Amino acid sequence: MSHAPKKSLGQHWLFDSKSLGAICDEAEVAPEDTILEIGPGLGPLTIELTARAKHVVAVELDDRLARELPARVPAHNLTVVHSDILQFDLSQLPAGYKVVANVPYYVTSLIIRMLLESPTPPDVAVLLVQKEVAERLAAGPGDMSILAVSAQLYAEVNLGPVITADKFDPPPKVDSQVVVLRRHKRPLFADLDIKQFFRVVKAGFGEKRKTLRNSLSGGLAMSKDEASAVLSKAGIDPQMRAEALSLEQWHTLVQALRAL
Repeated sequence: MSHAPKKSLGQHWLFDSKSLGAICDEAEVAPEDTILEIGPGLGPLTIELTARAKHVVAVELDDRLARELPARVPAHNLTVVHSDILQFDLSQLPAGYKVVANVPYYVTSLIIRMLLESPTPPDVAVLLVQKEVAERLAAGPGDMSILAVSAQLYAEVNLGPVITADKFDPPPKVDSQVVVLRRHKRPLFADLDIKQFFRVVKAGFGEKRKTLRNSLSGGLAMSKDEASAVLSKAGIDPQMRAEALSLEQWHTLVQALRAL
């Protein structure tokens, strides 16, 4: 039942028991928990999860791995689903479920958006991602990105332990890091129009190295004078760049635009 990793699916097996235990510790997996595991692969993390949780739902895209997992992890509390996680119906899971996963880089952003924007999101998602991506998710004003804004709007983002490349088989080219996303118990902004919020954020980040005055002018089809005026109304220097803004400043900017 050997299974060579598929580069196309970003498969890198993690067998280091200390690292696997640390991931579960970050998720605070408890005997009453239902865990969604994304991409269980050969099952080393699945074994750890089934030993700690009430129920583990493991969603695996690779059909052979999905077929073989029940034999690799013969646990009564394991359900294996052969599916693309991006097509999986999260509403099947009970309220308060948690996500634990070693996530392939090429779908990291899509998975995070799917989880956080879902009508039935997890309470907490503990993801092992590329170290650079973890740092981007947790960045503060000065180093913000659309990814950071998107994640932090919905969740408190904290960094867990770094897991070096040599712990994987085959070793990836870069180190990985655990990132913990804890869903906000209530929305950060009660009056937020999500669609409009991200329209403004995307416009702000639309042209790198440009000031907000210029990027908003281009992205929202307004004159530079109008962009300057609305930024000043929001208390934001028109010469600032998008990466410098906090979530609160983005919210204030959206409110100022609505008032036009």
